[in-house]
Amino acid sequence: MGYLQSFENYIPKCEQEVLDKKAILAFIERNEDSLERSNLVAHITSSAIITNKEMNKVLFAHHNIYNSWAWVGGHNDSDPDLLHVALKEAKEETGIRNIEPYESDILCIDVIYVENHIKNGIYVPDHLHLNATFLLVGNEDDNLIIKEDENSGVRWFLISEVMSYIKEERIKSVYQKAFDEIERLRCKKSLWF
Repeated sequence: MGYLQSFENYIPKCEQEVLDKKAILAFIERNEDSLERSNLVAHITSSAIITNKEMNKVLFAHHNIYNSWAWVGGHNDSDPDLLHVALKEAKEETGIRNIEPYESDILCIDVIYVENHIKNGIYVPDHLHLNATFLLVGNEDDNLIIKEDENSGVRWFLISEVMSYIKEERIKSVYQKAFDEIERLRCKKSLWF
């Protein structure tokens, strides 16, 4: 399934996602280069929330640019497979190898404002990330690896405690929405057993 169909098929969970879905679809329709970071206004990104099998812990990396613990993910850079990018970025940024999607569907969508910054010595202007977040399940016993050009730490946190480690105030609502959905899935999962 291509990225356009993934966004079209996504069922918004709140008013913010209804509006963000409209904005993302309109941008894709009007911009053939929406998968490219060369589009300086906005581009598609794929992120991952990685939980353990019990879904009570989350694997976060301490990102260099934002000086905060955060999810993993990145630019699609011509790759129309949103889930593939989320999995690739999760492995690259954490070193985790035993990881799989909870399901192939998008967990959450967000239009995220990114402030200008310097990355690898190059100025990156203000822009928007048109983001799809996926829920991945990883093995807590895997060796974790720091990707020094991206982060300065990788570790598991209890979901109930991780918010106190996040310094980026503007992104906390994005994480909370994902964590609320994970809790809903975790409760649903426990009813199956």
